[in-house]
Amino acid sequence: MPAWKTFLGKLISECLAMFIIIALGCSVAAMYTLYDPSPYQNAYWGVCISWGLAVTIAIYVTGAVSGTHANPAVTLALAVWRGFPKKKILPYMAAQILGGFLGAAVVYLLFAPVIDHYNSLHHLTREGDGGAAGVFFTHPGLAITSMHAFVDEIILTAFLLLGIFAITEEFNSMAPMANSGALIIGLLVACIGASAGYLEAWAINPARDLGPRFFAFVAGWREAALPSPGNYWWVPIAGPLIGGVIGGGVYQLLIYPFLPARHSEKRPADAGERVQWTRESDESRELRRAATTEGVTIIES
Repeated sequence: MPAWKTFLGKLISECLAMFIIIALGCSVAAMYTLYDPSPYQNAYWGVCISWGLAVTIAIYVTGAVSGTHANPAVTLALAVWRGFPKKKILPYMAAQILGGFLGAAVVYLLFAPVIDHYNSLHHLTREGDGGAAGVFFTHPGLAITSMHAFVDEIILTAFLLLGIFAITEEFNSMAPMANSGALIIGLLVACIGASAGYLEAWAINPARDLGPRFFAFVAGWREAALPSPGNYWWVPIAGPLIGGVIGGGVYQLLIYPFLPARHSEKRPADAGERVQWTRESDESRELRRAATTEGVTIIES
């Protein structure tokens, strides 16, 4: 297959991954926000696990093509720490944001009448009051300032990338076996949401926020979306990008150098179940490692 066609397939894959995550995840946000009583009123874990499963599904659908970064913070962290090609960073990020935009469009198609009913019932407008904006993009929670949210997003995204780097490391003998890494990554997303989601809706992904925010701006939320009250729009972009690099660095600098499997020619006892990892030539090992930098799921059978 020509190189340009392969790369196009990866961009389509990244776009589709974010489309799936936002179409399903923001639909959960709509259910949580627009209905009274909310079906998740006393079951917030349902919101978290739904977002996490959306990530899992996206990985299973697209992981074999692009590795399912599905997050500019992941793409940047892989470029800094695992050799992902720098020239592919911006195209991947653009595809992810486009996927978020398209996913938000589907959510709007599904819930537009309910959004209008909600705003009418509560005497809200889209542009003036930002009525129902929480369906699409994040904002600070109770008593949270923009700068506090910025620090929160750095910390939470650092946890996300720390987990992803551990789950996808081929030399980590404690990583999930076979193709179960996608499920564990989804549970990691859900865990972060359950732990700190009320702070500012746990964006931990610039494309998750910016793509739907762009759509909301076009769909009538205007200044409520961009620049948003208090110019909040930059927080869920800058925070995750910084946090992702920090979290990846924690793993690569503090854990990766000490993994026993890196210093042994002997296969770990569970290697046959976890990845097909045999003794390789230096050249083939380098090719293999280069291939895994394209993605984070390392799906092998």
